[in-house]
Amino acid sequence: MDPAVDRLGAGSYVLLTTFRKNGTAVPTPLWVVADGEQFAVWTPAAAGKVKRIRRNPAVTVAPCDVRGRPQGDAVPATARLLDAAGTARVRALLRRKYGLIGRITIAGSRLRRGRAGTIAIAITPTE
Repeated sequence: MDPAVDRLGAGSYVLLTTFRKNGTAVPTPLWVVADGEQFAVWTPAAAGKVKRIRRNPAVTVAPCDVRGRPQGDAVPATARLLDAAGTARVRALLRRKYGLIGRITIAGSRLRRGRAGTIAIAITPTE
């Protein structure tokens, strides 16, 4: 397994940086979970980062704390939006990893947005 996937997937948060059309970096701290040879994050489907990934899947990721302060070096990666089945799998992995707070957060999100209101993003380091 890729050491970057092990390291980043084992942390509590990852700083996902997407890029606007003009090249401006937009960092966002997100929960992260290892998913085989890649790792995944979960976000609202209408979030700006989802729109930016649809346009440009090149991202960087770094371990961070809950406030988004980097805790290590950024790694270049490629992001891919997952379908409904992939998103459901990532939700289950997140519930398992984050325990009670994960279950509460995911249930609250489902009540607010419905199942289709969130999407998972698979991230594969390119180095």
